[in-house]
Amino acid sequence: MKLKMCSAIMGASLCALMGAMAAPAHAEGELYFYNWSNYFPQELFDKFEKETGIKVTLDVYDSNETMLAKLQAGASGYDIVVASDYMVDVMIKEKLATEFDAKSLENFKNVAKPHDTMKYDPDRKYSVTYLWGTTGFTYDSDVVGEKLEDSWKEFFEPREELRGKIGALNDEVEMYAAAAYYAGVDKCTEDPKEAQKILDILLKQKPYVAVYSSEGTIDRMAAKEVAMHMQWNGASHRTRESLPSAVFVYPKEGLSFWSDHFVIPSGAPHLDNAKTFINWMMQPENAAAASNYAGYMNGIKGSDAFLDDALKADPAVNMPEEYADRLVPGKNCSAKGRDLRNRVWTKLKS
Repeated sequence: MKLKMCSAIMGASLCALMGAMAAPAHAEGELYFYNWSNYFPQELFDKFEKETGIKVTLDVYDSNETMLAKLQAGASGYDIVVASDYMVDVMIKEKLATEFDAKSLENFKNVAKPHDTMKYDPDRKYSVTYLWGTTGFTYDSDVVGEKLEDSWKEFFEPREELRGKIGALNDEVEMYAAAAYYAGVDKCTEDPKEAQKILDILLKQKPYVAVYSSEGTIDRMAAKEVAMHMQWNGASHRTRESLPSAVFVYPKEGLSFWSDHFVIPSGAPHLDNAKTFINWMMQPENAAAASNYAGYMNGIKGSDAFLDDALKADPAVNMPEEYADRLVPGKNCSAKGRDLRNRVWTKLKS
């Protein structure tokens, strides 16, 4: 996918995360889309433009927190952002989301349960599910020569042959949560002693980590730059396309179950175009195209008919039933819990 960076498409003011962020001039037939990198197929943008006459310009981020900080700083040039479940709650509470009543859109009838509602937006006034998945880790079985234990221990206390060959997500929420699962404490703990246990795990692992990065995880594994990587399950699926020896792990201590959602930010300059896009993405064929590209499941009825067989057959995407009790849903932590998490992450990265 050819990604246009914000400095090229939105102006330098939008690239300064905490700076003054004036909205750029927009044409009526345009849509400005803010999303994770490598998470939407260019071919689907092209199809949308051909069918609607609306041209989509993409800007990318590497974490929910990066996206939130930009919106909080005043960026008002986006028509749609993709926010994870807990971040939808934050955006609504901070009045950074536009109420557009998703259920009133024609194609909402295609939304399957339980995606017709969500904890943080029960009436679907502000959001529609894009894709959903899990966060575990992937390892190269050719390197270890045997099946690893289904445990975060393999990631945080790696075997000798994996030390220095581990990739970790540069994601405060995901890394902290995984360490919390391994430590057996609440990922939203408000207890400094429990937060210290999480920090101890992360610091013990740090010498064995080759890179903290949420981007390029697929290429990094495929090129054998690392032999293990914390990954979202869709990224693991795509890794196997070029590295058949890649194995995705559902740790027995728990792993995060998440969903990402289309949200129209406050001040969106092309509200009608945004609603048109979201409605269009609730068509089964279009939702399936996004799943086939990104490697994650969607929440649209009828999309199965258009899914690639490899996607449907991969246990990294279609989780074996016996692992269902290992999934831990998204949770919006208290201010005290978030502060502890941020302090732990700051100490880890310092």
